[in-house]
Amino acid sequence: MAWQSSFCPRMEIGMSDKSASIDRHAPGPRLNISCCASDRDSTCAAPSHTDSAHAQHTATATADHDHDHDHSSLPGPRRIAAALLAATGAELLHLLGPDTPLWQGAGMVLAAAAILLAGLGIYRTGVRALLRGQLGVNALMAVAVTGAFAIGQWPEAAMVMALYALAERIEEAAVGRARHAISALLALSPDQAEVQAADGQWHSVAVAQVALGSTLRLRPGGRVPLDGVVTHGHSAVDESSLSGESLAVDKAPGDQLYAGTLNAQSELQWRVTAIAGQTTLDRIIHAVEQAQAVRAPTQRLVERFAAVYTPAVFVLALLVAVGAPLLLQWTWLDALYRALVLLVIACPCALVLSTPVTVVSALAAAARRGIVIKGGQWLEQARGIRVVALDKTGTITCGRPVLVAQALIAPAGADTEAQVYAVAAALAGRSDHPVSIAIAAGLAFEPALETEAFTALAGRGVQARIAASTWQLGNRRWMQERGLWTPEVENGTAAYEVQGHSVTLLADEHAVRAAFAVADTVRPEAAQAVAELHALGITTALLSGDYAAPVQAAARSVGIDEVQAGLLPADKLTAIAALQTKYGMTAMVGDGINDAPALAQADLGFAMGGAGTDVALETADVVIMNDDLRRIAETVRLSRRTHAVLLQNITLALGIKLVFFGLALTGEATMWMAVFADMGASLLVVGNGLRMLRPSA
Repeated sequence: MAWQSSFCPRMEIGMSDKSASIDRHAPGPRLNISCCASDRDSTCAAPSHTDSAHAQHTATATADHDHDHDHSSLPGPRRIAAALLAATGAELLHLLGPDTPLWQGAGMVLAAAAILLAGLGIYRTGVRALLRGQLGVNALMAVAVTGAFAIGQWPEAAMVMALYALAERIEEAAVGRARHAISALLALSPDQAEVQAADGQWHSVAVAQVALGSTLRLRPGGRVPLDGVVTHGHSAVDESSLSGESLAVDKAPGDQLYAGTLNAQSELQWRVTAIAGQTTLDRIIHAVEQAQAVRAPTQRLVERFAAVYTPAVFVLALLVAVGAPLLLQWTWLDALYRALVLLVIACPCALVLSTPVTVVSALAAAARRGIVIKGGQWLEQARGIRVVALDKTGTITCGRPVLVAQALIAPAGADTEAQVYAVAAALAGRSDHPVSIAIAAGLAFEPALETEAFTALAGRGVQARIAASTWQLGNRRWMQERGLWTPEVENGTAAYEVQGHSVTLLADEHAVRAAFAVADTVRPEAAQAVAELHALGITTALLSGDYAAPVQAAARSVGIDEVQAGLLPADKLTAIAALQTKYGMTAMVGDGINDAPALAQADLGFAMGGAGTDVALETADVVIMNDDLRRIAETVRLSRRTHAVLLQNITLALGIKLVFFGLALTGEATMWMAVFADMGASLLVVGNGLRMLRPSA
């Protein structure tokens, strides 16, 4: 099952109400994946999806008009095709036409037409950047093409501009895959919902107009528009859009529904618990969008380098154009041409694109797997984790007690095992204590026996008359007070108490008849999760406020290395600090309010999203939406893959640049080669970064 194992009771997902609401009707996420990063001003940052539509439009428009490298300045496919045709004609006239003013003039006209068709918008943004004193991609290209045309290399100038525009469009389409991976989340939630009116009739209403507490209906095959609690119907719901799990989850009255999930079987009715903009899906979108603004260290380093690199290469080109003829006896035209080739090579597209595409693709891939990473910083940092500290209750365990064992101690006369357990079920079924509820659910006798004079004794248990006998279901202290605690009872319960289980005893007027062991069971995947962390070279520790016996038992069952029990919230914080001193980078995994200080102290905080409190979800850096502990190791592996791809991209971008710098300085590189090298490198790093969208990248 997607949100819980068959052994773990279902726990409600919650995310903090502090999260900003989402306007799902505003334009889709505009992620900052552009090589404008080298010459952007403060407006280059993508507007938050949580802003109003007007504010977002304003920010977008500002960004579009301020960037030197702006894909909106590029021509459409038809103009690019026409520019390529004109540039080809100019090349043919230059190579095959007679060397006469008429033919040369015709070639220049075709070249100029190609440049204007492909590069008018590029010139416009490039000139604006130069006027602001910025040396961006379009500015470099405008200067290089103009210079080449001026020194008589007009066929080459035309073809370079046409090819540059074509390559930029191809790059835009490739980068769009990373954008789409995020914005596609918006399409999961429908715009309309079937709402029950006061007269009982059903009406189709815009999701944005549905009020809290409204009753909605969903037919098989439809997507859930808003979060809520099922009131009528039974069905299986595909929650893979949130949790990443492929198995459908059975839904019945009382179960939680989440916006964006798919109803696979039967009609459901539910009560809305979160309006548009505040659903779990909306908050995931918000978290992933905001994550892109928190840049990874490698991304920040590359952007700082690119901001210095471009002006430095421009200065180098000027030195070649002016100094080489004076010092090395190059011809002025040859020196100027080589300098112009350097300017084309200097375009930092590949270098700057090497990081954000990779990071955003990894964040999107994680979100599809039910891992919400709140920033590129945390994504990259996860690779350095040396120890993972885990809370016990609700993290290692399911968070609810269940009956794990029962045994007869001294059956009364002819009473059978079934009769004794039926009495226990009847008593437990009348109590609202969590332990009693677990016993009743575990025994599940139907129909229940009739009880009389039912009484609950605080701190001890419950009693009632059943079939003319008085029965008690209570703890050890009560049995000792009644003088029923015997060596036989001691022997019958010792094994349970050693394992840290809570033991409840059933007795009549004469003796203890049966014992029931209740425990908060360990998650089925916990042992595998710990083993995967160990395989990655990561130490594990269990930090819990519970008693030592159950904590140590849980640690042994899953193979955790270190154990600390009986910890208060402040003690957990101290324990995390000690682990940081001993091992280095430390991650904390928790779900409750008492875990919040430790989550904040840790280098990386993981919140169990399914059972997590609002405070834990706000404090954590990574949210595991489906409560699957194996996602922790998966996050570390994703981080390591991301780092490897980042290094590959940076090496490719810089390596190709260095090779062609050398070729340009020796006169072996042409502008054709330069533009192919720059755009080829850009497409190469984009394609390599997009591999992170695949789970096994």
